[in-house]
Amino acid sequence: MKVKLDENLSRHLKPRLQALRYDVLTAADEGLLSQSDVAIAKAAKQEDRILLTLDLEFADLRKHPPGTHPGIVLFRPQSFGPLAVNAFVESFMKTIDRSLLLKSVLIAEPTRLRIRRP
Repeated sequence: MKVKLDENLSRHLKPRLQALRYDVLTAADEGLLSQSDVAIAKAAKQEDRILLTLDLEFADLRKHPPGTHPGIVLFRPQSFGPLAVNAFVESFMKTIDRSLLLKSVLIAEPTRLRIRRP
């Protein structure tokens, strides 16, 4: 499964997710650092990659309705320290039923998962 890490997630997640058999690109890999959310979303869509992010903007269903993109996962960890975020994302991606990611908007929190499907 192909995923893209938004610039607000650590590049150190890339090898961890690759070890879980995800095909991972980062915003930095593609020269998208400091680009707009629109540019990042467009690149993910063109590459058919599920976007992993901490940016609340991507949970706006008016801008990113389910079914119009490969998928978006917004992570809302309890702590936003880099090590805590990395552990949260890795744990989530290790245990999630991958079919739930497709064309949906997911909001992953420590105690619940919200899924908006097409």
